[in-house]
Amino acid sequence: MEIIPGVGVEAVKIGDPRDEVERRLGPPARPGSHPKAVYDSVDPMLVVTYDDNVVELVEASYGVNDQVFFDGVQLTYRFMDEVMADLTAKGHLATPSDIGYDFQAGFAIFSMASLSARDLDPDAPEKDWRHIVEGVSIAPYSYFTDDPPPLNGTAEELEAWLRQRGVLPAET
Repeated sequence: MEIIPGVGVEAVKIGDPRDEVERRLGPPARPGSHPKAVYDSVDPMLVVTYDDNVVELVEASYGVNDQVFFDGVQLTYRFMDEVMADLTAKGHLATPSDIGYDFQAGFAIFSMASLSARDLDPDAPEKDWRHIVEGVSIAPYSYFTDDPPPLNGTAEELEAWLRQRGVLPAET
């Protein structure tokens, strides 16, 4: 799957209405009107964040049979430092985040540390702390730098952030 920086992927683009996305991909794995929907009908799986039923963020995970690519570089299911070296060599600028890197082109690569180095390299030592890129988030660069959601925060912090942005109604 190829990403379109700042835009999304071929099947889902920033600004697409939710009903069009669901016509293309089918219903999310967990139906409902939640701001975040998981679509496992494609490989790699897509997680779409909606703002008032309009796509705000597209995330692609590492796949079972397919991976995520950009500019000829495989982004997912590779060591983070190798992906960074390849993208930097092609002139793509990034800033570090708490879980990966945000690229000025309009995407971020991240690791939640759920994979170990041994998943890619069976000969890696047990305490090899290299991170594997597990996913790619796609949105305009400002999404990642202006007021990003508390990805490692509590459910209450995320809810407060969503309320602040008007995605959820204000508390009464």
